Amino acid sequence: MPTDLPNERALREPGTMELDPSGDGLALDETRRLIASNKVEGTAVYDRKGEHLGSVYNFMVDKVTGQVAYAVLSFGGFLGFGEHHHPVPWKALTYDVRLGGYVIDIDPGTLAEAPRHGPDEDPFADPSYGGRLDDYYGGRAPTI
Repeated sequence: MPTDLPNERALREPGTMELDPSGDGLALDETRRLIASNKVEGTAVYDRKGEHLGSVYNFMVDKVTGQVAYAVLSFGGFLGFGEHHHPVPWKALTYDVRLGGYVIDIDPGTLAEAPRHGPDEDPFADPSYGGRLDDYYGGRAPTI
């Protein structure tokens, strides 16, 4: 799927499973452009000033498009107590190689008031939760 990364080119016809002929074989955890989910989970998250906020707990992938919709960020707490999770739009995160983590491009006040849940809760079990997140962040996708 095309992105806005520099020097991108189509490697195969969309929908095919053909491998990249210039590739070095099957990557297990990271290539120049791809990273395994287990390496993203736990990655530090910083604000625009470079101050550490928390980490990526996990992320939610759209089953139909295959695109990452939300990163669930973990903030606060000590040894798991008092921790809370904030799902934020994936597009709000940018990887910063200097920091070795993601920078979130959301106003701190907006993030503080955002929908959140505890580590033992599963709000995505509610089919309307994703829509409420989209409404909050202003990116409501059209529904069919």
